Amino acid sequence: MGRSVYTVPDEPVRTRLDVFLSSRHPEITRSRIKKLIESGHVLVNGSPCKPGILLQAGWEVRIGVPEPEPSAVEPENIPLSILFEDSSLIVIDKQPHMVMHPSPGHSSKTLVNALLYHCSDLSGIGGVTRPGIVHRLDRGTSGVLVSAKNDLTHVSLSKQFREHTVDRVYIAGVRGNIRRNTGRIEKPLGRHRKDRKKIAVIEGGRRAVTGFRVLARRSGISLLELTPATGRTHQLRVHLASVGHPILADSIYGGGIRSIHMKDPAALTLLKALKRPALHAFKLGFTHPLTGARMTFESPLPDDLSPLFAWIRGEE
Repeated sequence: MGRSVYTVPDEPVRTRLDVFLSSRHPEITRSRIKKLIESGHVLVNGSPCKPGILLQAGWEVRIGVPEPEPSAVEPENIPLSILFEDSSLIVIDKQPHMVMHPSPGHSSKTLVNALLYHCSDLSGIGGVTRPGIVHRLDRGTSGVLVSAKNDLTHVSLSKQFREHTVDRVYIAGVRGNIRRNTGRIEKPLGRHRKDRKKIAVIEGGRRAVTGFRVLARRSGISLLELTPATGRTHQLRVHLASVGHPILADSIYGGGIRSIHMKDPAALTLLKALKRPALHAFKLGFTHPLTGARMTFESPLPDDLSPLFAWIRGEE
């Protein structure tokens, strides 16, 4: 992809090689810089070196970044609902039931397969031609999602998510009437000690914070606006279940429809029609890595959730 040559300046004195290169190539992750050094793509005074070598003034540093390797994942012509796209990133409205990455049991028809087919201008993430997915939506969750097309964008978006400067708003239907109109759930999360496929509230787990606001209540069901301050796996689903208000139709974390007793036939019909958790990523806001512009995208409620949410609001 390119070759650069640098002469080490007088200041700062005795800087590590990997730190030196990271400061000059912010579009490349520190781990990628380390791999390039270890694989011989970086020469100091004409010789390979270790990432931690301390540079001296006047030394010559050469770095060559190879073309990205082809992805092992096969591109697939899967329709995507695209909200925005440019040479740096793509924002999509993810449909429910779509898996993010290929995995055992889901080797095809994933979002990555679809993006590889659609995005012909990928310049490589970490040395591989692939989309840079910086956040995830569970298989059953619909809504707004952003993916990077190059290392620079991937590094910037990852930093924004890590530093919690991204605005995220979800809409969810949950079991029970939540008493407080607004609140905050802060409970540490980690892998379930007995079922490793599940997440649980555990002492010593990773910090997780979820804000909520009640939009409507009706017949033992609440409609919530959720604003996660952190992005842990299954965070919203586990946090809500932990306070006794699991997301509707989330049978894994206690929101199974069979557990709801309701006399209203219209509500029962709507609930029985749900084939996935009643959770939708409604809004996503971030700063564009190249232009610096603040961008916000919204996804309208999908057809399978809209009738139920309208019923909770009393709009049917």
